[in-house]
Amino acid sequence: MEQTSEKDTYRTIARPSKEVLFKDRGSKFYGYAFPVTSETEIEEKLDLLKSKHHKARHWCYAWQLGKEYEHYRANDDGEPSNSAGMPIYGQLQSFDLTNTLVVVVRYFGGTKLGVGGLIQAYKAAAQMALDTSKIVTRTINEEFVLKFEYPEMNTVMRIIKEEDLTIVEQTMELSCSIIISVRKKEAERIFQLFRDTYKVQVKNVAS
Repeated sequence: MEQTSEKDTYRTIARPSKEVLFKDRGSKFYGYAFPVTSETEIEEKLDLLKSKHHKARHWCYAWQLGKEYEHYRANDDGEPSNSAGMPIYGQLQSFDLTNTLVVVVRYFGGTKLGVGGLIQAYKAAAQMALDTSKIVTRTINEEFVLKFEYPEMNTVMRIIKEEDLTIVEQTMELSCSIIISVRKKEAERIFQLFRDTYKVQVKNVAS
């Protein structure tokens, strides 16, 4: 699926998949999918599987990170080049997923499968794991901080309610501060709306 600057949603999985098993000529391929948001989390999941399957021959994987699908990696872990990691990554692309790690653990069964056989096996195990996963669509949001004096509260809250905006954090004193979350494609319009509101300061949290 084409990623464009206008796209303000992304697809990921809600929770870890069930363990799946694909067999071919004695070799066993265990497939797993995990929701992840960092490379540290990815390392933790890999360590977990290496501990669980300490007698396996290969722990091949692929991941994609970032709400705009900007980071990815595929690893063959000792299998012939592009016979494992890329077929797994191909399934992440096919399901249009990010913030997701797919690992396929292989126990060698004594018969070589050849590169073609490996590609099919790793692809199948990855697909089976993702087929069991609950896929969710989430929005890419921007956050703004609004600063204003207490008398402007009604005006600010009315706009928040009318525009159905999410309040992330708020401090209600004589000088008030509210952080709101806005869908990316609406961000510029909402920013202007508050900037044009008398006595309200608005700033992008990221800036």
